[in-house]
Amino acid sequence: MAGGAREVLTLQLGHFAGFVGAHWWNQQDAALYRPTDAKEPPGELCPDVLYRTGRTLHGQETYTPRLILMDLKGSLSSLKQEGGLYRDKHLDAAIAWQGKLTTHKEELYPKNPYLQDFLSAEGVLNSDGIWRVKSIPNGKGPPLLTTATTPKPLIPTEGSIRVWSDFLRVHLHPRSICMIQKYNHDGEAGRLEAFGQGESILKEPRYLEELEDRLHFYVEECDYLQGFQILCDLHNGFSGVGAKATELLKDEYSGRGIITWGLLPGPYSLGEPQKDIYRLLNTAFGLVHLSAHSSLVCPLSLGGSLGLRPEPPVHFPHLRYDATLPFHCSAILATALDTVTVPYRLRSSPVSMVHLADMLNFSGKKSLPDTLVQLGGVTPWTPLSACGDPSGIRCFAQSVVLRGLDKACHTRWFWLCSGSQLTPGTPLPSPLHACTTGEEVLAQYLQQQQPSVRSSSHLLRTPCKVVPPYPYLFSSSLSQQGLLLDGPPTGAAVESIPVLGALCSSSSLNKTLGDLAKELTKLNLRRWASFLDAGVEQDDLEEVLQELCSLAQCYQGGDSLMG
Repeated sequence: MAGGAREVLTLQLGHFAGFVGAHWWNQQDAALYRPTDAKEPPGELCPDVLYRTGRTLHGQETYTPRLILMDLKGSLSSLKQEGGLYRDKHLDAAIAWQGKLTTHKEELYPKNPYLQDFLSAEGVLNSDGIWRVKSIPNGKGPPLLTTATTPKPLIPTEGSIRVWSDFLRVHLHPRSICMIQKYNHDGEAGRLEAFGQGESILKEPRYLEELEDRLHFYVEECDYLQGFQILCDLHNGFSGVGAKATELLKDEYSGRGIITWGLLPGPYSLGEPQKDIYRLLNTAFGLVHLSAHSSLVCPLSLGGSLGLRPEPPVHFPHLRYDATLPFHCSAILATALDTVTVPYRLRSSPVSMVHLADMLNFSGKKSLPDTLVQLGGVTPWTPLSACGDPSGIRCFAQSVVLRGLDKACHTRWFWLCSGSQLTPGTPLPSPLHACTTGEEVLAQYLQQQQPSVRSSSHLLRTPCKVVPPYPYLFSSSLSQQGLLLDGPPTGAAVESIPVLGALCSSSSLNKTLGDLAKELTKLNLRRWASFLDAGVEQDDLEEVLQELCSLAQCYQGGDSLMG
């Protein structure tokens, strides 16, 4: 692997995880296309951490995500399971049977108009079966596309997005997609709705062996594998799939980092008791089991609560999004992930996944940290972990990333945030104003605001790309670079944004997990026969309740925790 990159293997488990993952990979892909007149310096983030080089059967080099993706039958729409980039010899093996064959064809899904535009932008499939693909960042492959040659892509409409594959712009390796055929994505029958169902999937030799084969394929080609990042649905049966997958990873790859992002769609409405109860149970079972096998677990949601009572969606001052649309919610969560995962994706002096998890696992305790992202202003942070109002909480440890500000603004960052103005000759009001670098400003600011908190900070000039198919959620008061305009709106679309984000281990988890446990104690699991039929027993619920209470106690705000 070029440059000795510390590789990461990504697992996406579930359909909402697919939405978040599609936006995530589109953002990584947008960062690879660097115009020839780009002003930001290249190389702050190392794409080899997430991507792998390969070669088609025709000898053309490729650059695809190091990814294993699991979803249900009917979730791919027009996307082929083997991908469209090149064929895999093992998946395309000749049929040995010489007897009579019967062919069954399913009706083809119409291709999303947005993806038609994507294919025309990427090139065409030549008569010899070769795609023209983008170059590899180390200089191999065809020339980089430039602003002069890259067609302006269509912006997909919300109504055209039915599944995550409707807006995925990235070619996947044939060994990336693993379909669970025994459950359906659409319809009311044959759904993967309970934690026990998900656990049972990876107890079946067929699916377990398929996952192990794909893991071995990707892991064995890595030189310096640092670990696994897992995007996993919490609200449905994929919480059980994630539990078994992390258990497998912990057993097979001891010592590697396992960072798990437990994903929930936007706010919901009461009215379907079974779905609401199942969501509560799946979330509780998922959090407990995932935390037992992961280095770090973080729930991510734009809803304000993990419990049964609906809360208003998270508000951002310069975003206009529809919280009922997975296409919108997943875009915001992917942007948060693209920022808070920066430390272990840096080209220079990266923080390994294991070290990041160790820092946030306060006093050796398992961490279910708040993920915080701020799109404007300094405080309060805007929580994305459904942990309620962040005011009055105590932070124990945090990893902070500020990205997307021009170097000329670095020493003015505090001034911009605080609104301070000084006339010539006025004494500096604080040590922050004497800082000579942005790194100093950020580090000293965190120390000043929270002197007892263990903090790690990173400052990058590289912004977060939000080009199509990222939905247009931004206020007209923002420039193309995502900064507030001084004058009237220009009408130009926002193409990149600065982001201030943090992973924080805090006392908010004490109340959040405690409240979740209280709601579970009110349930009579025997009323929900199908959840029991899926392999979960009353004793399992009692064990989960005990674990939730134990986890909640780890995040009490008393001074004794500092020992």
